[in-house]
Amino acid sequence: MSDLGKFLQARRARVNPEDVGLREDARRRVPGLRREELALLAGVSVDYYTRLEQGRAKHPSDQVLDAVARALGLDGTTRAHLHRLAGNARLSPLQAGAGVRPSLQAMLEAVEAFPALIMNHRQDVLASNRMARLLYGGFGWDLEAGPNFVRLLFDDDSRAHFPDWEACTQENAAQLRKMAALFPDDPAMLSLIGELSVAHRYFAELWARAEVRDCNIGSVRFDHPMVGLLELYKEQFRVADGSGQMLVTLTAAPGTDDHDRLRLLGSDR
Repeated sequence: MSDLGKFLQARRARVNPEDVGLREDARRRVPGLRREELALLAGVSVDYYTRLEQGRAKHPSDQVLDAVARALGLDGTTRAHLHRLAGNARLSPLQAGAGVRPSLQAMLEAVEAFPALIMNHRQDVLASNRMARLLYGGFGWDLEAGPNFVRLLFDDDSRAHFPDWEACTQENAAQLRKMAALFPDDPAMLSLIGELSVAHRYFAELWARAEVRDCNIGSVRFDHPMVGLLELYKEQFRVADGSGQMLVTLTAAPGTDDHDRLRLLGSDR
């Protein structure tokens, strides 16, 4: 039996028939639901569900997997695991709306020496520390208002602040495409892509290239009005809860001019 079949069988055995509106049957020989009962609850044929559990149903649809997940009472994390076992790497749109956990917020606030922020899969800024607000505040970006980073970056005014603006926009568009594929049912993502495509011809051209990238590491150059040219090393850390959130840090090696400029920026109180 496949891993998917073993998982479905194990989860099926954990469901109390009475909890899902089925009468207890004295002749029941195994715990949990029978295959035909789960198929009924999920709204699929018994034959199809049997083939799914036996690994003979290839490429089950998102709708079928979600229906089975609902019948089994799976939470968001377990539902995403079911999709992965079935060969579908998408993430649940319910997970996409998660807020910043208090522990992540506390960690962000503890970072004082360099800019750090948390963004979601659409690159909406969910939280930021003081250094990040000082860095981007020099461009007139109010991070506390929760702006969308891609929307800000494609604004014509941002060209003056990013010497490598074209490379930055190409990376961000390619990363946005990857996340759009992972969260295909997020209407806010679709709306953002449509808005940017209409408002910015250059974004539409980049989107048409269909490039996909992971932009987890690299350097970013800023032309900051207070401290001048600043090159910082970027790291993106994915939050391991399926939410699509990421912690972004911007650092400079001690002893470098960039590190000194960061310290100068941070001294502005």
